[in-house]
Amino acid sequence: MNCSQPVLVGQSVRTRQVVKLVEKLGRGHWPVLVLGETGTGKEVVARSIYRVTGQGPFVTIDCSAMVGPLMESELFGHVKGSFTGATAAKTGLLELANGGTAFLDEIGELPLDLQSKLLRVLQEKEFRPVGSTITKRSDFRVVAATNRDLSKEVERGTFRRDLYYRLNVVSVRIAPLRDRREDIPTLAVHFLERHGFQRTLTPEVLQALLEYEWPGNVRELENCILHMCAVNSGPLLHTRDLPSAIQNYRLRASVETMSAAVGGGTMPTFASVNGSSATAAGAAPIRKPVTTEAGPAGEPPVLPLTEVERRAIMQAISYTKGDRLMAATLLGIGRTTLYRKLKEYELTA
Repeated sequence: MNCSQPVLVGQSVRTRQVVKLVEKLGRGHWPVLVLGETGTGKEVVARSIYRVTGQGPFVTIDCSAMVGPLMESELFGHVKGSFTGATAAKTGLLELANGGTAFLDEIGELPLDLQSKLLRVLQEKEFRPVGSTITKRSDFRVVAATNRDLSKEVERGTFRRDLYYRLNVVSVRIAPLRDRREDIPTLAVHFLERHGFQRTLTPEVLQALLEYEWPGNVRELENCILHMCAVNSGPLLHTRDLPSAIQNYRLRASVETMSAAVGGGTMPTFASVNGSSATAAGAAPIRKPVTTEAGPAGEPPVLPLTEVERRAIMQAISYTKGDRLMAATLLGIGRTTLYRKLKEYELTA
């Protein structure tokens, strides 16, 4: 396998099903509609279908870029002098795809006027370049992809019904990465190898990758691997090397977990003054009557504020297993302030 080329990678049931379907579709010539969120790997699937036979050229057509007065020229080409600036004839993308595969990326973005013209090409295999009276032929396989629900677009009137049925002969739906987390370790290793990085993920990093929601899907995961390798020369990649989006996600998730623990009564009490207790998550203190009785093991009934603060910091550090950023968050102070207090009270973490 050539790691320089994007390939389908993963061990999940959903990914294995897609791989099997790709093998079947690659041996045919019927249209395929690839569905999935942005970044899930729709073009990888399209290229995998094409590579089963590798017949003819593979031409990518970015339909989201088909805007403005020259969009028809991009698809169908033009003849010299057909409009201002047309100093030479140009071959359109659909003609370049003759004998191969035309990949219509983000087909849902194609304007309605071009949809009707594309439909004719798909039906008749014929088109005319802009400014020409001569009809040309182009026979190609079409693979389209979109992150939209085209059936709903049809109902809204923003996508032609006849074009939808012409494209949707067979559909391949790619699950978002959050729904196939089993693929994350394999994908991470694949990206390290593909880009030639001699790095290894620590178990903590792998766990963080597995817990993250990945709104940008596989593309975001690849970007994450590139980021970590850029900031760390290796050989081990640590959680501190993760992009800020994942760092912030981990922090929010930890705070939410601990806040939930407060509601369940499992959060440790970080301070007690005059018989009142408060949690680090900012929960309202539970007031108790002031008592003059001595505390446990003969402690005085009222502790000095400095001792209360010192104990609260010790408990926070212990509860977060030495995570100073999390401890500062729980205590409601800045990380710099926590460092200063640790030094002031001669505490180590």
